[in-house]
Amino acid sequence: MIRRLTAIAAAIAFLSACSRPPAPETKAPEAAPAVKARSAQAGYEPAESPTLKAVKARGYVACGVHEGLPGFALRDARGAWRGFDVDICRAVAAATLGDATKVRFTVIGAQDRFGALQKGQLDLLSRNTSQTFAREVGLGVTFPVVTYYDGQGFLAPRSMGLTSAEELNGARVCVQEGTASAGNVEDYFRVRGLKYRAVMAATEEKARQLYEAESCDVFTADISALAASRSLLSNPNGHVILPDVISKEPLGPVVRQDDPVWADVVRWTVYATLLGEELGLSARTVEQARETATDPETRRLLGVEGDLGALLGLKADWAFQVIRQVGAYHEIFRRDLGQDSALRLDRGLNALWNAPAPGLMYAPPMR
Repeated sequence: MIRRLTAIAAAIAFLSACSRPPAPETKAPEAAPAVKARSAQAGYEPAESPTLKAVKARGYVACGVHEGLPGFALRDARGAWRGFDVDICRAVAAATLGDATKVRFTVIGAQDRFGALQKGQLDLLSRNTSQTFAREVGLGVTFPVVTYYDGQGFLAPRSMGLTSAEELNGARVCVQEGTASAGNVEDYFRVRGLKYRAVMAATEEKARQLYEAESCDVFTADISALAASRSLLSNPNGHVILPDVISKEPLGPVVRQDDPVWADVVRWTVYATLLGEELGLSARTVEQARETATDPETRRLLGVEGDLGALLGLKADWAFQVIRQVGAYHEIFRRDLGQDSALRLDRGLNALWNAPAPGLMYAPPMR
């Protein structure tokens, strides 16, 4: 009986196999292609940037800067622009045109800065401007990257003996109108139930002059701007920046929202300076590194390996030119804001993420 059942099962299996359509021919999976940067040569056409196209056609980057803020944007005795925001503009020129000097600077007031950008008068606004929700969402602009993490504070005469901003009940406070600082100081005093009188000024320079003339008791602005203003006072050592930080002020360049590729160009230009610092590069050593580096990320950053620049419509050596001509982030910071400048600001939050005293500066990998 068992043998008969086994024979029947075998017959059924045979008939089923005969009626089944033949299996399609299968091929062994092909080996995955070697990972490499997408480029025109690899069949990838990078998206075009109208702004980049215009910059290349005219031969310079149109950059809006502060009318005069030490450490960020200020003309020197020979009339040349110097400063942190100025160097961001020059870095973008080095990346896009291969020449950091191909920038035309336009002085822009605080109340006009976004309008000039929206109208196409500027390619880039680099003017100690804070990223906020209302600005980015409501004005049709984009903040591609934070270049300096700041916060608002108070500058006070040392003679007042203040140790905290909470001692400012009833104070006269100089503040520039049309800035985030005016709203922040209002919030600060209201939340704490303190009274104050705002002394409004049309410009940062005017606010500093009013403060020095004792038309107000304290001056409030971004701490970096207060350090810049203090350096211009007749007796800088007679004034202190109080320890209170009353807001978050992520500062960075601004571009129009309708050109995301241009935003990528600006973003990765800044990232190139951060990666340069992280990889131990400097304006002095980058040429030798381009010849001798064996580290894959350094070679990709400097355009020796791969063709990442093509993804942005840039030359392979775009980041190399940025570091060679303008410097890595630590060099830019040191000469404009840090120990080699009149401001002598500490890196603080603007240190690299992996520094001994870690900060917030972090660039994605170059791959």
